[in-house]
Amino acid sequence: MKAKFYLASLFISITFFVNGQRQYNIVWLVAEDQSSQFFPMYGDTTIALPALESLASESIIYDNAFATVPVCAPARSSIILGMYPIATATHNMRTYNSYRPEGEPTINVPSYSPVMPPGVMEFPKYLRAAGYYCTNNAKEDYNMRITDGTWDASSQEAHWENKTEGQPFFSIYNFHESHESGIWRYGDDSLFVNPNEVSVPPYFPEDPAIRHDLAVNYSNLLRIDRKIGHIIDQLKKEDLYDDTYIFFYGDHGGPLPRHKRSLKETGLKVPLFVKLPKALSKGSVRSQEMLSFVDLAPTVLSIAGIETPENMHGRAFLGQFAGGERDYIFASSDRFDAVYDRSRSVRSERWKLILNYRTDVPYALPVEYREQMSMMQRWRALSEAGELSGAPALWMRAEKDPIEFYDLYTDPFELNNLANNSFYQQEIKEHRRVLEDWMAKHQDYGAIDEQVLMKKWKKMSSEIKLKAPQEVIKGQQVSFINPNEYGHLIVSKSEGKWEPYDQSVKLSKDVKLKVVHIGLDDSPIVSVQ
Repeated sequence: MKAKFYLASLFISITFFVNGQRQYNIVWLVAEDQSSQFFPMYGDTTIALPALESLASESIIYDNAFATVPVCAPARSSIILGMYPIATATHNMRTYNSYRPEGEPTINVPSYSPVMPPGVMEFPKYLRAAGYYCTNNAKEDYNMRITDGTWDASSQEAHWENKTEGQPFFSIYNFHESHESGIWRYGDDSLFVNPNEVSVPPYFPEDPAIRHDLAVNYSNLLRIDRKIGHIIDQLKKEDLYDDTYIFFYGDHGGPLPRHKRSLKETGLKVPLFVKLPKALSKGSVRSQEMLSFVDLAPTVLSIAGIETPENMHGRAFLGQFAGGERDYIFASSDRFDAVYDRSRSVRSERWKLILNYRTDVPYALPVEYREQMSMMQRWRALSEAGELSGAPALWMRAEKDPIEFYDLYTDPFELNNLANNSFYQQEIKEHRRVLEDWMAKHQDYGAIDEQVLMKKWKKMSSEIKLKAPQEVIKGQQVSFINPNEYGHLIVSKSEGKWEPYDQSVKLSKDVKLKVVHIGLDDSPIVSVQ
C-alpha cells in the first residue's frame, strides 16, 4: 500500500506484523556533532569505545553516510521529514528557534516556521499509526515547529518503558556531550586522552591548543560511550536487544572548526552503523553504498512495513521496501546564526564539487558561537600573526574559490582544488550539471532572500486557516475527516496527549480532534458529543 498524504488512509492496526512483516523495535543513538574519522570502527586508533565497538561488531557499518547540511537544525529537518532542506525552506541555521523567541535579532530574523507543502508531516506519525510507541530523548531542534501528535513522549524522561505490553517502539536518544559546545564546556575537565598522543589532521595547525581540543573531543566520545553502554545493557536486561534494530549515527560532521559548517567531508561524513535483530543479522558487515540523511525516515518506515511516502526525497536502505542505490550525495550550507553564506555540493564515489555563491566571505566564517572555542581563537591568532602556511592557511583565506573540485581517492582531506585544471573539466561540467539539476528540481529556497521567505510564510499562515474536523455519520457509525487541503487529523483521548486519528479509533464522549500542519495554526478543536 502506497503511503498517502493523510493518516486516515494509512492506519494499520496494532499488531506484530504489517504487510506480513514482523514489527521490530527501533532505537536511534545519536552523537551530536561527530565525524566518522574519530571512531575506531572507521580506522582511528586514538581511543577505544567499548560499547560502540561491541555494537559495531554485530552491525552493518556504512562507510559513506552523509548529512544534508553540516549543522544541526537544518540537518535534523531533513531527518524528521525525509526531505532536503533546500526544498522545505529549513536550510538556514536557524529558522524556528525553540530555545528563544527572538531568533537572530542582530540581522532582523525572528523565530519563524516555514509552511510545509500539503501532505508533508513528521515521519514518527506514520509509525504511531502503525502501532509503534515513539519517544524522543530529548533534543528536537528541527528548524520548524513540529505539530502535536508527533511523539508519544519527547523529554529528558522519554523512554520505551511506558509502552503497552507487547507494543513495538521507536526511541531516539541524543548525546549532547559530544556537541561543539562540549569542547569548551569540558575544556577544563579531566582529559581521558593525552594531547601529545593525538593525531593532528593536516588541515589543522600543529599547536598545543589544537591538540588540547582534539583530546577534549576524544574524551567526550568516551563520555557518550558510557551512556550508550547503559542503554544497551537495559535492552539486554529486558530481553529486547535481540528484537531491536539499533542505529548509531552522528547528526553531522565533527564539532571542530572546518568540520561543523563546512561542506568538506569533515563536515558532512558521519558514522553510521546498524545492528539488526538477531533473526536477521549476518554479523559485522561493511557497506560502501552512499547514504543521505533523507534516507533515514524511509528506512525506518520500511523496517515497520510502511512504503515511502511520495513526498519524501530519500530511499529505504533496510527493511521491506529497501532498494536502489545512490550515485550522488547532495548538500547545502546557507546562513549560520547571524552570518550569511551560500554553497552547494555534490559528491560521487570519487569526485566532490562545491559551488560557492558567496566568495566575498571566508571559509572560517566569524560565527560568534564557535569563537568560544580555544582552538578557534588560537587558529585565528596564528593567522593574524602571519604564522600559518600550507594546508592550515587555506581555510583562513579572506575569500572562497567560486568552484572547488576534489579527487577524493587521492585527496581525502580536500586540500588540492582541481577546479582550474584543464584535465578535469569534463568531470567538473558533468558534476555541475547534476548539482544544478538537483537545485532546480527542488526549487532551491536558498536562492531567495530570507526576508522575502519570511513574508511568504507570514502571508500563508494568515490566509490559510485550518477548518475544524468534519463529522461524518453513516448509519450508526460516526467518524471525522479533514476538510482542508493542508494538514492531517489528530485525536486526544486524555488531556494534553495527541495521537494520529483513523476512522477505526474508538470515539467516546469528550474525545477531542483537530487538524494540524507544520507552519500553520491548528484548527479549532471539536469534541465528540
